[in-house]
Amino acid sequence: MAFDGITLRKIVCELQTLVGGKVNQIYIPTNNNIIIGIYCGGYSKNGINKSAGTNYALNIDTSASNYRINLTTTSSSNPLTPPNFCMILRKYLINSKISKIYMNGLERICYIDFQCFNEMNDEITRTLAIELMGKYSNVTLLNNNEIIIDALKKFDGEGLSRSIMPTQKYLTPTSDKAEFLDISQNEFVDLINTSNYKTLDTAIPNTINGISKQFVNSALDNLKLSNTVSFSNLNSIFEYVNSILDNDCENAYIGSFKNTYSVFLGNTKANNLDSNFFLDDYYSKKLLDEEYIAYRNTLLKVLSSVLDKIVKKLENINEKIETAQNMIELRTYGELLLANIYKFTENYKTAENDSSKILITDDTKYVELENFYDNNKIEKIPIDSSVSISKNAEKYFKKYNKAKNTLEVTKIQKIETQKELNYIESLVYSLDNCKSIQELDAVYDEISENILFSTFNLKSKKTNNKSKDSDSMLNNYMKFKIENFDVFIGKNNRQNDYLTLKVANSNDYWFHTKDIHGSHLILRCNGETPKFEIIKKCAELAAYYSKAKFSSHVPVDYTLVKNVKKPHNLAPGFVIYTTNKTIYVNPTSSLDLK
Repeated sequence: MAFDGITLRKIVCELQTLVGGKVNQIYIPTNNNIIIGIYCGGYSKNGINKSAGTNYALNIDTSASNYRINLTTTSSSNPLTPPNFCMILRKYLINSKISKIYMNGLERICYIDFQCFNEMNDEITRTLAIELMGKYSNVTLLNNNEIIIDALKKFDGEGLSRSIMPTQKYLTPTSDKAEFLDISQNEFVDLINTSNYKTLDTAIPNTINGISKQFVNSALDNLKLSNTVSFSNLNSIFEYVNSILDNDCENAYIGSFKNTYSVFLGNTKANNLDSNFFLDDYYSKKLLDEEYIAYRNTLLKVLSSVLDKIVKKLENINEKIETAQNMIELRTYGELLLANIYKFTENYKTAENDSSKILITDDTKYVELENFYDNNKIEKIPIDSSVSISKNAEKYFKKYNKAKNTLEVTKIQKIETQKELNYIESLVYSLDNCKSIQELDAVYDEISENILFSTFNLKSKKTNNKSKDSDSMLNNYMKFKIENFDVFIGKNNRQNDYLTLKVANSNDYWFHTKDIHGSHLILRCNGETPKFEIIKKCAELAAYYSKAKFSSHVPVDYTLVKNVKKPHNLAPGFVIYTTNKTIYVNPTSSLDLK
């Protein structure tokens, strides 16, 4: 991130708009975030109103990766019980006026002075010291003698160079880097040249205070310079930085640079707040993306956990089925023992004149008998020598019946478990295709209402406007146009059901990839019969919005909607259908959304 001293300098210059404004609201939505509401009133001249008042929201963020200060238009929810520091700020700053906003050099500390009244109704100054230094970022409230009243993050400083605790003197962080505004051009060049760094994007940030690597790279890119340390490059960069900082950054602006941002030299309007609101838009999108990724990963973790359990359950079922497959052998053993029982005495001795040559091993663990089911092949049958032949046969018949019953039960369990596995895989597919938090919410709600996820204690996001929200999510399916025909595609299981069972007419066409997870596609016919070219395009689109989107020669089933049914016991998104045809196509998304 590039919120360095130069960026802060530009923001502070724009924040001069707030000087004279009155503090009317203070919130702390999160542990690292402070919002200060400021009203800047209009003024009149000769009895004529020249300017209407404006409400601003000053956002201070002290999180490790998104630290910054800027005006914001993004609303955020607040806790029901304000944190202690929020109450302190309200006590000391509400109804005060901003008298000064400034920073010293390029150190990443912004100071805001507030004109307040104490208990004796004397006018005094209180100051917010806003330190924007990564994970060490902090906000400290000071009295007019620079004594700490309170701080967002407190530490006693034992073993450190300073402490941030109430009633103690506030000390600014120290740095061994040179201050850009305090050195001349020659001193700047000599300082970098005599350092041990070989490239400008490492030498300057490690030597000069408040200049980041990101800014140096943007300067090199803007000036078309190489990254090597040289006199000419250093002179050019010094003049570039000096021009940006000149006249309160009037000729500078904050813009995009390689997926982040930087400060650039260029003409801007006087008192313009574009840089503030650029940062507001940038961080709003960044925070939304981070929230989306964290939310998605949480859901994916839940799905993966359940998926692992189902896979293990299926493996155990398959093992039981495989074990039960030997039930025919168990029955055969029992029948062979009974068929040859007359040949054995009580002590397992065979008759001397026995022509079948039935053998017993020395340890009497098994007997060898001719298997009349298999061309009289000799079978080695394990036995328990402590009981009779008939008892051994009875044991084998019991094992046979148990294996038979197990096989019947496990086959049913396998079918049900396979359905569960297919359903989880369909949720994973839906999750992979989510593009927004609202779409993730739809998957979350579906998960939270399914008994498969009961161990996770997920709660459905029910609100007073639940039905309205649900309708909005269901109607947020994709809509395409193929010639004069409307095409609808679901984004998740619930939308698939909604399209197929509620939106589609009985004579519309329904498309879905064959035995592959994907979206339901509805071709709205309106009484017309679509040409084969239309059918093919719909099939290509259905293949694209499936797990086979990167494959070729994908089979897609299609039929009339009246042939698609959903029994009450099927999971969301699953249907049965008849009288279908199959077409093989290559996935494509060449159509435009309506």
